[in-house]
Amino acid sequence: MIAKGLIKENRKRLLAEKARLEKLLGKIAEPNPDIEGDYKAIYTDMGDDADENATEVSEYEANVGEERRLEEKLGLVNDALKRIDDGTYGVDAKTGKEISEERLRAVPEALSDIIHEEE
Repeated sequence: MIAKGLIKENRKRLLAEKARLEKLLGKIAEPNPDIEGDYKAIYTDMGDDADENATEVSEYEANVGEERRLEEKLGLVNDALKRIDDGTYGVDAKTGKEISEERLRAVPEALSDIIHEEE
């Protein structure tokens, strides 16, 4: 059984990570009002000059990639917090066995033990 102290510690870590990810997302994206947990990268209009347009597109493309990466990580963090709330935290999603405490200390949002990720 996963130690309650570890669960409490990881909840705190996950909440801090959630706040950090939301702050980073807020700099490059805005929440999608139609889909909970979804964000849309911000397109910044810098002007009508060809160089400005090229910069706009380049920046937007970078923001889209970063928005997707941050959104995916935020989803994993939110899912881990839900598992803590519903009592299934620390259970390997593939096998139903307990995830090692070492794994959960290293990756609090882990869905599986590292051994099973290779399968």
